[in-house]
Order: sequence, then structure tokens, then C-alpha cells
Amino acid sequence: MAKLQDIIQWCDQTLAASEFKDYAPNGLQIEGTPEVNKILCAVTASQSAIEAAIAQGADMLLVHHGYFWKGEAYPITGMRGQRIRSLIKNDISLVGYHLPLDSHPTLGNNAAIADLLALENIEALDPNERRPIGNIGYLQQAMRPEQFKTFVSEKLGFDAIHLAADKTEIQKVGFCTGGAQDYIHKAAAQNCDAYISGEVSERTFYEAQELNLHYYACGHHATERYGVQRLAKAISEQFNIESHYFELNNPI
Repeated sequence: MAKLQDIIQWCDQTLAASEFKDYAPNGLQIEGTPEVNKILCAVTASQSAIEAAIAQGADMLLVHHGYFWKGEAYPITGMRGQRIRSLIKNDISLVGYHLPLDSHPTLGNNAAIADLLALENIEALDPNERRPIGNIGYLQQAMRPEQFKTFVSEKLGFDAIHLAADKTEIQKVGFCTGGAQDYIHKAAAQNCDAYISGEVSERTFYEAQELNLHYYACGHHATERYGVQRLAKAISEQFNIESHYFELNNPI
């Protein structure tokens, strides 16, 4: 058993949460029981994840995509109201970390992608960022663009969308998980051969061609299911409590 506030303090410090200008609050979003015996982690705080937390007797739901995003309506009604009522009724804390969990050099989503793809010599995608949320890595051996598509699809469990460019080989790879397709310009500025993110926009097709940079959309969910698992495991080891992962295979 661990105290909720001790876990939050440790996570905030470990992830340097206060140093990020984010789109939603990082850390404790809904307060439940003050003592935590079991954590369930999930990519997104969906109703399915909440119901899984209830069924498993979890005291905390740890997510990458929580609530209270900038631009959301204030009233707690409808679908969001149902989710929040379910958490409060069952005394389950909701804890979310967004950009800090993308950025962390060992626990983060980007770090996990680098490990899965065996990318080496990791650099910042944007050299001006003190805590970069995008990175660059290098393949040990260059690959042909279609070969790389097969490789990333197998490693990430998602049929990647490949927007082709003229380059015949890929070795220097920029990457930022989730909905970071517009960082393709940063990857081009760093002379990458390819750029990986989760989602894709209509405009990205033309940008990949004109910037001469292969783009691979590998799924928002598929690229971001690793950080919460790494963080939950680290919490579990730090505080000697139980943790589990809930997977709802979102195809986006």
C-alpha cells in the first residue's frame, strides 16, 4: 500500500511535469482514495478503461490521455459526466501525464519507440527544446522505404500508412508519437530520411513529397501504448504495489 500523494509527488518529480506547457493538467486530475494498492494503466481514460479499473479493484487509473483539455466545455455532462461519475462513485483516482510522458528519456513513448525500432544515437528533433518531445535516431543499417514500412508495421503492431518521397534509403529517422504529424517540418530541417508519428493529415501527403521525406503514420494509440506501461511498472517497483495494463486496440 502506498499513499496517493506520495505517488503523485514521485511522478511529478520523475517526469519533470512542471516544466512542460501542456494542453491538459498533468498529474492528479480526479482524487480518489488516499491509499493505493493497485494501479490500472491505459492509453486513454475511456469508459471501457474505467470499467476495467472498477472490475479489477484498482485504486488508480493511470493514463496518457486524461481529461480537462484546453478548449473543452466546462460542464461535466453527457459522456464525460458519466466517466467522471464512475470514477468518483468508485473512489478511483485519475492520474494523467501527457507531454512529460512523451518526452521522458527512459519511460516515455518516444523512448519506447526508439527501443522497439533499435534506433541509436538519439538526438532532439528540435535542438532548441530543453526537454524535447520529439527525437531523431539512426538505424544500424539503412533500409529501403518499403522495407522500413514492413519493419515499423511489425514492430508497432499497426499497418503503417507510408507517404513516399524520392529518397531511396532510410537511415536517419525523426519520430514523435501521437498526433505530431506537423513536426514533419522539423524532421526535414534536420535532414532526416523519414519521419514517424501516429496520425496523418491530408496536407501531410503533399508535405512529404515537397520536403522529400518519407512519412509513416503508425497509429496514435499504437505509438503511445508504451509510456503508461513503463511508468506504471516504475511506480509498482518504487512503491511495491500491483499494476496492470488495459488494452483496447484503438485502430486510429
